[in-house]
Amino acid sequence: MERTRPTPRPGWQALAEQVGFTWHHDSGKPYWDESVAYRFTLPEIEDGIEAPTAELHAMCLDLVAEAVESERLMTLLDIPEASRDYVADSWKRGDPSLYGRFDFAYDGQGPAKLYEYNADTPTSVYETAVFQWLWLEEQMATGALPANADQFNSLHEKLVERFRTIFPNGGFVHFSSDADFVEDRQTVRFLEDLAKQAGLDPEFVPIDQIGLNADGRFVDQNNYLIQAMFKLYPWEQMLRDDYAEPLPRAEMTVLEPAWKAILSNKGILPLLWERQAGHPNLLEAYFESDPQHGTLGSSYVRKPLFSREGANVALVDKGRKAKVLEGGYGDQPHIRQALHAPPRFEGSYVIVGSWLVGDQPAGIGLREDRGRITRNTSRFVPHYIV
Repeated sequence: MERTRPTPRPGWQALAEQVGFTWHHDSGKPYWDESVAYRFTLPEIEDGIEAPTAELHAMCLDLVAEAVESERLMTLLDIPEASRDYVADSWKRGDPSLYGRFDFAYDGQGPAKLYEYNADTPTSVYETAVFQWLWLEEQMATGALPANADQFNSLHEKLVERFRTIFPNGGFVHFSSDADFVEDRQTVRFLEDLAKQAGLDPEFVPIDQIGLNADGRFVDQNNYLIQAMFKLYPWEQMLRDDYAEPLPRAEMTVLEPAWKAILSNKGILPLLWERQAGHPNLLEAYFESDPQHGTLGSSYVRKPLFSREGANVALVDKGRKAKVLEGGYGDQPHIRQALHAPPRFEGSYVIVGSWLVGDQPAGIGLREDRGRITRNTSRFVPHYIV
């Protein structure tokens, strides 16, 4: 694994706009950065990232199967009591999952270490699946990269096939997000396009325009019944909204399914450690309610069960607490995880986002930052394999 400095493509910004990647800059600062790329060998990808992704995913599914039968685990994971049967039933029915993303610390030398599992509403799917692939093809065509270069990236094809598997008879599927947040809306547009390629009929409904009819069924802004929906809206909020109560009777297929509320939850980190202590891809972790967290000493990371983009995550190094980004998650239950800084290349910290589609590893996307916590301003950088 090596950080390289390829020459950016002339006019890449215009191409990004043309293909719908409109959030390539954030407040004037680059989000997409192709002045940097990471080079991997095939064994690093296959053995160092792909194999642990598959193994950790299987461990997570085993944990879900245990959690849905356990009030203790549901309580530790802060699943609202009124929704626990709904979450458990979604697992027992075998409600399908579309995708998810593990975030790893990985440097090509030691084993990948799991920071968290974005199992419910992972973003950066478009830049991973499409724009870094376009970058690879164009850089190979111009000779900037070797003609035999490759990329760990079958995300686009696997997502299309997964939509076909979930909806084998085609049909009408709603897609929903915050209509005014550009990144979320464009991400959902991309998924709508993939669904169309899979033979489905996608229809967008803003998340705040979903209503309830007299029969207790969810409807869109035109009063059409919602029978299947992809939502870029987290379960931890959905299960606490006013409309959580009708969910069990709504006869609606939801992507991601409700059982993903168990996995998109930093509480799985101590639970995985409890079951697989010493596993090479896990970091030691405990609930703060567990006195064992003291074994981490004065260096650890303190994380709320539910937070986004590094909000309210505190790095404590030998008792010294780094500045915390306030995001409104501070009142939640917390876990503590062993302090393990991301690998640093030329002054930048990098994490590897490893994607799953269904149960299959499907590709990676890399984020860089000058700080040790990945935030929404952290840069996305492409990768290639030689």
